[in-house]
Amino acid sequence: MKFVVILFLFGLILLMIFSKRIKGFVGEKTISSILLLLDKKEYKVINNIVLKSGNITTQIDHLIISDFGILVIETKNFKGWIFGGENSEYWQQVIFKSKIKFYNPIRQNQNHINIIKNCLKEYPNLKYKSIIVFSKRASINVDTSTDVIYSHQLLSLIKNYTEKNLSKKDKEIIFQKIKSENLVGNYDKQKHIKSIKNRIRQREKLINENICPNCGNNLIIRNGKYGDFLGCNSYPKCKFIRNI
Repeated sequence: MKFVVILFLFGLILLMIFSKRIKGFVGEKTISSILLLLDKKEYKVINNIVLKSGNITTQIDHLIISDFGILVIETKNFKGWIFGGENSEYWQQVIFKSKIKFYNPIRQNQNHINIIKNCLKEYPNLKYKSIIVFSKRASINVDTSTDVIYSHQLLSLIKNYTEKNLSKKDKEIIFQKIKSENLVGNYDKQKHIKSIKNRIRQREKLINENICPNCGNNLIIRNGKYGDFLGCNSYPKCKFIRNI
């Protein structure tokens, strides 16, 4: 009986440690299943992509090559109330009295798009669209012009982009190019997470020194409708902000 209790507690500890990863995995698999419903003649879908640009490696949840261009999807399998803004560095997840901040997924996805652009330099006029998808367990309360939607809205949103900018031949070339650049088979997730944490520490160090982590200009205190915040001195060219 004692052994069973120990085994149960050990399993519970493992579940607590890996629950976040499991939820993320489930969220990505849910979106992958939804994307299977797209017409394969019109849309080319790649799930779980790892691309490298210089010393930076990034993992992209889902990428769709369509007649319109490239749709880049970042999934968040969160629950609770989600608050944030287009240019905020961090958003907030609120569950009862618990408040957890997480990196702005719009910024996160823009970094993904920048690396894809670097991979596809031969297509300088290629159109990109950022889409952030939350599960229906979340209640989204964000101020943004970027598409931040629930998973059940994804298919209809994708089909709204009907403008034809890419030929069938170009779609195939881009598809093969990204597949050839995909490093997911050699992807060391722990090393990647360590690299991200290191970049976050470097950003925080710059911000504490009142230096904009995006462009290197000075940060100054500004006043908005929600109170004081740190903003870049080169606004509107740089729209970095940090709540005080």
